[in-house]
Amino acid sequence: MSPVSRGRKKVKSRTGARGRTPVSLVPEQCDCPECSDPAFEPGGFVAKLLAAAADLPDENDPLAAELFGAGFVAVGESAADGFGQALAEGIVPALAQRSSRESVAVLLAIDSVRADAGAADAARTLLAAGVPAPAWSGDLSETLKVGLCRRYGDSTGAASMLLCSFERTGRPHGFLVQVDHLDCDAAGEISLLPGELLDDVDAMIRTDLRRADVSFTVDDLDPGEFRWQVQRALDARATHDRQDGEPGSDGDFGDEDGPGYHPLAVLLRARLAALPEPTRPPAEHGHGDGDPAAMLEMLAEIVGQAQRIKAGGRLRRVPSRAPKLPRKRKKSDGPAPIYQVKVSLRGAKPPIWRRLELPGDTTLADVHDILQVAFDWDDSHLHVFDTPYGMFGVPDPDLDHRSAAAVTLEQVAPGVGAKLRYRYDFGDSWDHEIVVEKSLDRQAVVYPRCTGGRRAAPPEDCGGIWGYGYLVEVLADPSHPEHDERREWLGMGPDDDFDPARFDTAEVTRQLTGQGG
Repeated sequence: MSPVSRGRKKVKSRTGARGRTPVSLVPEQCDCPECSDPAFEPGGFVAKLLAAAADLPDENDPLAAELFGAGFVAVGESAADGFGQALAEGIVPALAQRSSRESVAVLLAIDSVRADAGAADAARTLLAAGVPAPAWSGDLSETLKVGLCRRYGDSTGAASMLLCSFERTGRPHGFLVQVDHLDCDAAGEISLLPGELLDDVDAMIRTDLRRADVSFTVDDLDPGEFRWQVQRALDARATHDRQDGEPGSDGDFGDEDGPGYHPLAVLLRARLAALPEPTRPPAEHGHGDGDPAAMLEMLAEIVGQAQRIKAGGRLRRVPSRAPKLPRKRKKSDGPAPIYQVKVSLRGAKPPIWRRLELPGDTTLADVHDILQVAFDWDDSHLHVFDTPYGMFGVPDPDLDHRSAAAVTLEQVAPGVGAKLRYRYDFGDSWDHEIVVEKSLDRQAVVYPRCTGGRRAAPPEDCGGIWGYGYLVEVLADPSHPEHDERREWLGMGPDDDFDPARFDTAEVTRQLTGQGG
């Protein structure tokens, strides 16, 4: 089943759900509350910071330096109200006393996202004294060019996505900001996108919205207006974080998958300086563009339509009046029919699908387990079934998800032609379409079983459909600079082959039924 001829290690992706995100050099979280202590001695702290930046001077892409600075600033700002003062009066002067390439690199990285800390002057002093400049310092000083400023919005005004692109020295990159207008217009998630994926992301957004039957608009905004909308989203999120009293989980700052929300928010705020000043004043918290009456009308429309929205990288359904769920089969009704279903991984080219036979009274929780085997997933992420009768998965009232263990397949897919969707991993978004093709009589065989399929499923955590396409490309090219790294990530030995076309129907059935090995 796996595209690798031998077993692969279960390890976390180096690219995450965003595809080829540049590797972040975010320093480890420090004891930044000390930064606000009048007795704080920055010397020892700076030594640790420089140790974390050992490889920073030799980076090729200035974006790596900016991410380092953004990660450091994000941790500091979340940990201490007095971080700005400690940075300007303690940390930057301490860095300036260290005549090393690492100290110059850290100072320039800090200045790239916090120009008010005096780091640029300190770096210039060290450079004038003969300290070598980082490899990327020249590129970092080049003018940042603004490209795309686009907004995707659903017709109800409940959610939107803001996509922008920038380019410096021929290196384009972009940011995608998800905005929840039902949560004070706050930002839910930020993704950093390599330039070569921007067109794919645009197409993905449009396709997903169309397939979700959501009426939407796509508008190219004036850069000043775009800046206003992004600032509103970032400011609302920052206000909520302060009110909650916690900056977020560790993942909000970053991990081996790349930078998290808070470093990207710091970097994006710095990027906004390249855009024109907005023509209207900053938005008040919790106030959108419409009046209260219009907002109430919008909310009523949302509840009535029960449209799906995307927020914070997870599917949400506004509480809705879904059709009443048909009653569950009773013993007196006789045995349930055998459903032949085709399950297709949406967006996969060439197609990736499985044909399965299973009793109609199989619970959706068990269907989830069957699909995990059929697609060689590891069941290490959340999932949800999106049906005409509501959404079912791990119970979550906030998302309007009901228990998948309490409902059967034939309840939500009553007959031939019925369809439902299954999403696994709300980050990588492995979306599957399930179609009931036939209703069969039981045979003297063990169910569930697999009767057909095509191509191996993508490895876990490889970055979604687009990330998998890139992985296939890298593994097919031994000369690619990431070829060996990706083979190591997959746990491949020197004699292992990667074959995305491999699929063994009999092996899936053996695993589903427990027959043989």
